[in-house]
Amino acid sequence: MSVNDEGARIAFEEAEAGLAEGGIPVGSAIVGSDGKILGRGRNLRVQNGSPILHGETAAFDSARHLRNSDWKGATLYTTLSPCPMCAGAMVLFGIKKVVIAENSHMSGREEFLRSHGMEVVVLNDQKCVGLLNEFIEKYPEHWEF
Repeated sequence: MSVNDEGARIAFEEAEAGLAEGGIPVGSAIVGSDGKILGRGRNLRVQNGSPILHGETAAFDSARHLRNSDWKGATLYTTLSPCPMCAGAMVLFGIKKVVIAENSHMSGREEFLRSHGMEVVVLNDQKCVGLLNEFIEKYPEHWEF
């Protein structure tokens, strides 16, 4: 992901922090239409034992004080293509655009997001691919997809 883009940079930082904690290195950031960071998070399935705190849902949870209308028109940055749950949350909250660092480890939701009017950008970022490869090699028991 381009470090020149604040949302992408934050998502990658969250993914790196997750890996340092022994967790699945998936990070996310949500940027409002005004450029303000609305939320950020990382997958906490391993660290917290939570089946629902993925990078994207953790980012939404970090900004739980916002109104639903605050999400409209926002861009969500994620280091991995979203699962069905996260894709549904993005549609529910009216995210306008999603920037996906890589979809080689998980894909298939991009067309669903487009069908709901979302702009989808896939970067095929090799740093993010490498981060997840490192995790899978080190902790194969936690990668069950």
